[in-house]
Amino acid sequence: MTFTPPQPDTVEYARAGTTLSHRVRPGTGTPLVLVPGVMADAATWQPVVDAVELPNPVVTLNRRGRAPSGALGADYSVGVEVADLRHVLDRLGHAHLFGWSYGALVALEAALGTAQVRSVTAYEPVSRPFAPDVVPQLRRAITAGDLDQAVALINTEVSGFSAEYVADLRGGPAWPVLRRLAVPLGEELAAINAYQPALDRYRQLGMPVTLILGALNENRAPYGSAFAPFAAALPQAHVARLPGQGHLAHVEAPADLARAITAAVREAEANR
Repeated sequence: MTFTPPQPDTVEYARAGTTLSHRVRPGTGTPLVLVPGVMADAATWQPVVDAVELPNPVVTLNRRGRAPSGALGADYSVGVEVADLRHVLDRLGHAHLFGWSYGALVALEAALGTAQVRSVTAYEPVSRPFAPDVVPQLRRAITAGDLDQAVALINTEVSGFSAEYVADLRGGPAWPVLRRLAVPLGEELAAINAYQPALDRYRQLGMPVTLILGALNENRAPYGSAFAPFAAALPQAHVARLPGQGHLAHVEAPADLARAITAAVREAEANR
């Protein structure tokens, strides 16, 4: 049987002087909350949402800095992102959490010390040190309005892609979207590098935890190297590998990633 997801709605929350706007795919049961990382928003994650074969509502966050949500704010930090997510949890009552990259760090931190989270699925979380030398370059480019340079920097100096890859990307339809998503990038990477996650508390997480790793990134910088401390801190977690994928399965293989998310939530709900 073919799964046909319902059309998403938009929900807005007012918090601490700003607006948080999220996409909601209606459904029944415990909501699944998706927390994207940098260079992504709810729209870029819609192919994954469409492929998640669950009856549950799916809430995809437009984190701060992504229209129609508000700006990052003067006191922006990882702690602000965690508080934003906990605000959403308070509104929902309880939820399954999924996070990618920076969003995975936020999801894991938000799950500490609460009974509201039914499960956490974290796809290649990142933490400090994470390309700290690139932060000043990104800030200069963004301040100067050179968003093309900011997109190039995140792809070559952080993710390790080639100049040829970036040239091909620049000629495609995704480039204008990436330019827009690069606006908060410098401050987001600065926030990651200023924050020490509570890795020593992760063993206390009582809900099911799944860690997703792109098989191409295993034991490789930067994302495999960033993944390793989280895996060590979470010996109770199930580790799911995505064959043939790296850090961008939401773009390159959304159906495969959606299957991994679906399996993690189904397993968590079956064992409650």
